[in-house]
Amino acid sequence: MLQGRRIAVPESRELDLFAGMLERQGAVTVRCPLVSIHDVEDAAPVQAWLERLAGGQHDSLILYTGEGLARLLGFARRGGIEAEVIAGLRQTRKIVRGPKPAKVLRSIGLSPDMTAEEPTTAGLIATLSALDLRGRRVGVQLYPGGEDLLTGFLKGAGAEADPILCYRYASDEEDEQVVHLIDELVAGAIDLIAFTSTAQVRRLQDVARKFNRASALDAAMHRIAIAAIGPVTAQAVEDAGWPVGAMPKDSFHLKPMIVALGKRLAGDSSRPPLA
Repeated sequence: MLQGRRIAVPESRELDLFAGMLERQGAVTVRCPLVSIHDVEDAAPVQAWLERLAGGQHDSLILYTGEGLARLLGFARRGGIEAEVIAGLRQTRKIVRGPKPAKVLRSIGLSPDMTAEEPTTAGLIATLSALDLRGRRVGVQLYPGGEDLLTGFLKGAGAEADPILCYRYASDEEDEQVVHLIDELVAGAIDLIAFTSTAQVRRLQDVARKFNRASALDAAMHRIAIAAIGPVTAQAVEDAGWPVGAMPKDSFHLKPMIVALGKRLAGDSSRPPLA
């Protein structure tokens, strides 16, 4: 169902993999990585947090992203305490938002003790609400842009929240290249855009506003199909005021996303594939 469809791919980390999967289905990919990911510049707070984890000071640990956990392990390795941190992870109760941090845990021989009811902050809060957190120290691996709501919940539940942010987003492409993508969207030259992170949505909005294309982009995003890899990304799309046309039902990975967007395009008989 993707034959001849032009699909914008803003993915950065797995760009070639994602684009290749789409192209094998006959799609024409328009590649424009919107963001790249870097370690935070000041490693000292991360190192101190890792030493608390290694010292068994966290009763529970909430892991938002696989990217964050992988980078924490990288900081630990460079700091010479990787074995101690893994031992600390083994001893503490590990609560994950979704499948990506669980995958990183499995790569070091561990597994989550609890998984959020849904892979969202609301899902985490629903899961945590069943626990007695009074007087407990809870480590929280955050991601750029989130999540004050969770740390506020923890404080309200009587826990001591110990959050850490270990990576940041930076622009990966020059603004002009992002503007070119926006212009293609506005011109109707793209059938679908597939978002795999909230940062991609924010970056597209920021560049559109900077170059006075916000209104044109909003109109375009109501004409084309939009796919989101999971509910967190879908929420960012909806917060931007755009409709989500395709999302995997329960497995938030690239392959199920491609299946979902194929079904979405199959149902769009009003518009033939672009030449």
